[in-house]
Amino acid sequence: MTLDARTTLLRDGIASRSLEGAAAAEVYLDPRPMTCVAPATGVRRHADAGSEQMDQLLFGEVFDVIEEEGAFLFGQARRDGYVGFVEAASLAPAGPAPTHRVAAIRTYAFAEPSIKSRAIGPFSINSLVAVEAREGRLAKVAGAGWITAEHLAPIGQFEDEHVAVAERFLGAPYLWGGRESLGLDCSGLVQAALFACGRACPRDADQQAQLGEPIGQNEFDRGDLVFWKGHVAIGHGDGRIIHANGHHMATVIEPLQGAIQRIRDAGYGDPTGFRRVL
Repeated sequence: MTLDARTTLLRDGIASRSLEGAAAAEVYLDPRPMTCVAPATGVRRHADAGSEQMDQLLFGEVFDVIEEEGAFLFGQARRDGYVGFVEAASLAPAGPAPTHRVAAIRTYAFAEPSIKSRAIGPFSINSLVAVEAREGRLAKVAGAGWITAEHLAPIGQFEDEHVAVAERFLGAPYLWGGRESLGLDCSGLVQAALFACGRACPRDADQQAQLGEPIGQNEFDRGDLVFWKGHVAIGHGDGRIIHANGHHMATVIEPLQGAIQRIRDAGYGDPTGFRRVL
């Protein structure tokens, strides 16, 4: 069995104890759960702030740590399984279990129960928070501040349609490895939209190409996924797609056939598959 390095908590002979018997290592360790306390932070390929961002953690997400290297911690994002390095300053010991998720595309926390107090954030949709108290329209969130209660949804209460969630990202800049409202990539958009609907979703496009069931191009409709090598888009309906992409450097809606032609002309080939995920 070949293990995917992106989702295997193993490095330089050190591995998660859960891999004992599945992957060779010199030592197996019990991961230490940490929580992201920054609005968002990068999961990087190396212990270097200038290295490639492969994924992100959002506020409240758990990162299971097995090793420290300088100012970085090596571990695995519990929500999507991605492995990499995260700045230690963005993490703290696991706190209270989340009671709510951020349901608005983005929101601010305030230092005091007043919208005139110092703003912290913004915090993106799908961030996980533990509400400790309420005062008027504001909810006190552990480790963050006071957030508008209408911008939160109880854990277990989800959106109805992932395409409608994706539409809320229109105009968001393209950001490699991003999955926050201020910037995200093609698979980050798919993941964010499905997470908001209570659906599990892996991080990268090739992993997402295993979701749901295959369909023909003639069946492609709203909510379906279309894949190219290294890229994914969501069907918007009426022959259009919505996707975060490096051509527009933003999240846009455009005709599927136009995207197919442009991507083909750029030398990346035709779609590799179409999938129905819901």
